[in-house]
Amino acid sequence: MYGAILGDMIGAPYEFDRMKQNKDFDMFNKHIRYTDDSIMTIAIADAIMTAGIDADEQTMKAQFVRSMQKWGRKYPDAGYGGMFYHWLYESDPEPYGSFGNGSAMRVSSVGWFFDTLEKTGEVARWTAEVTHNHPEGIKGAEATAAAIFLARTGKSKDEIRDYIIAEFGYDLTQTCDQIRPWYKFDESCQGTVPVAVTAFYEGKDFEDVIRTSVSLGGDCDTLTCIAGGMAEAFYGVPDEFKKECEDRLPEDALKVLHDFSEWRTKNE
Repeated sequence: MYGAILGDMIGAPYEFDRMKQNKDFDMFNKHIRYTDDSIMTIAIADAIMTAGIDADEQTMKAQFVRSMQKWGRKYPDAGYGGMFYHWLYESDPEPYGSFGNGSAMRVSSVGWFFDTLEKTGEVARWTAEVTHNHPEGIKGAEATAAAIFLARTGKSKDEIRDYIIAEFGYDLTQTCDQIRPWYKFDESCQGTVPVAVTAFYEGKDFEDVIRTSVSLGGDCDTLTCIAGGMAEAFYGVPDEFKKECEDRLPEDALKVLHDFSEWRTKNE
């Protein structure tokens, strides 16, 4: 999850095309901060560790709702979209047909918790369906979790890219240099996840994936959150980057991140 959270933090100051689209920028400036992407990433991991990885669909979905509402209400100013913010405070929340990229930005931990690609996809779908039950919202979550699972289990970038194309039908034919001139702010899964996969594919190491993602502009905190989760699974995260992440997280979120890291260590 370090990769996803760092992607969110580093991309946040440059959201809404607040910089020229290039890779030469100060990564750890005074403006980097966590947003709703980090809080909801924490919420999903917390929910799975609370419910247990063997929990059934009903139990898991109920815990996703409880956890997202708990964390969202605790950090109400993190930058949630309007419909999701309303959902956070509903007494009987229902999915609302969204295909927004929120389903993909919060799912990174799912790519680590489960032993098979099939189970990873199933739980990723559950994380989306409680809010983003549009087919594109579900697809974005499943594709992101699948890429992370494949990366952490030793698949090559070509194998990951080929799987994403075959399974989810995303068009990954354009390079980042081709995308950059036309790419604008886009909060949809279909406008974010394929671009994030491309940034991950082209990146030469963890830092380069982050820089490449931010350089594309648009909704670059979420774009970089998604790509950063993939990059962590493929490359790992440098210790100095982890320290920068930890220094900027509130204590309760940091505890979940550490609990998740301990779970990973025990189960790898």
